[in-house]
Amino acid sequence: MAARKRKKAVPKIKFQVTKSGIAGIGVVCFCVFLWMFLLGVWAGQSLLFPPVSADQLSPVLYDSGEGKQVLDVIRIEAEKKKIKS
Repeated sequence: MAARKRKKAVPKIKFQVTKSGIAGIGVVCFCVFLWMFLLGVWAGQSLLFPPVSADQLSPVLYDSGEGKQVLDVIRIEAEKKKIKS
């Protein structure tokens, strides 16, 4: 019988990280997760809150005309966002 050929050993990859390296990776991960959290809160604020309508304005602002100006600005911004999408 012929002897079996041995397969070449596949070199294994090793990572060696010091304690300060692990701490650095932890800080970077914390910053990334904090940024993603803040980005999610910002996106949630703009997506979940309904637009301001004339019914929600106080009578003082609505009668003075200032409320209507604010409402018009909000509507214009909302229309610009719809156009870009």
